[in-house]
Amino acid sequence: MKPKSSAHYQREFRKRLREQGLVKKEVWILPEHAKRLAVYEKTLRECDPSNFKVGDSQTGVSVMTANVIGKEVTNWTTISLHEALKGADLFVSGQAKVELIDGVEQALHIVMTEYGDLPVFLTVSGEQIIVESALWSIDEVVDVAGFNDAVLRTHKYFPLSTISLDKLGDDGDYYHMFGALSSSSILHNVVFEIEVLANNVIQATEAYSEFLSIPASVNN
Repeated sequence: MKPKSSAHYQREFRKRLREQGLVKKEVWILPEHAKRLAVYEKTLRECDPSNFKVGDSQTGVSVMTANVIGKEVTNWTTISLHEALKGADLFVSGQAKVELIDGVEQALHIVMTEYGDLPVFLTVSGEQIIVESALWSIDEVVDVAGFNDAVLRTHKYFPLSTISLDKLGDDGDYYHMFGALSSSSILHNVVFEIEVLANNVIQATEAYSEFLSIPASVNN
C-alpha cells in the first residue's frame, strides 16, 4: 500500500485538537528557542495553565544522555527499547502505540495516535538510534528545485530533525524527516525525540505547503 502523505496525518491531527477544544495561536520566536517552544506547547495542551510557569522543572529538557543501569552505561537494542517504551507514559496513556517488526534489521513501528495516527519508525544500529517518518513523495512536490532550496535554508527551524530524500521500495523517492541520538540515551530523551519528530512532521507540512500538490489542513 502506498504510504499516505503527511498532509493526511496533519488533517487528522488538527481535527483531533479541535475536538479537544484546543485552539491554534501563532507565535514569533527566535530560531534557537524552537526546541523550548515545542516542550511548552505540549505542556500547555496537557496541564492546568494555572499551574504552568516558565522554567518549571516539569517542562525542562533533560541534558543527560546516558542510559545507566546501576553504574554501567549500556546501549539500547531494538528489543530492549521496545520493552522500555511500552512502559513509558506516552504509550501507557494511549497517545502512541508501538510494535516490534522482525526482519533482517529489526525496527519499531510507532503509531502516534495523538497526531492523527502518524506512523513513525525507530531503528537501533550500533551507537545510533534513528527515528523517522515519511513526509511525501517527490511526485507530490510542484517545484523540486525550489523546494530543495527552501529545505536547505529552513530545516534548522525544526528542532532535532532533518529532512532527507530516500528510495521507498517500489514507490519511488520520498522525502523523510528524521532525528538521531545516541543508543546510550536515557529513555526520557528517546521519548522526547519521538514526540518532537511527530510534531515537526505536522509543522513541516504546513510550512512547505506552497510547494505541494496535495491539500494541507485548514488553519483553524
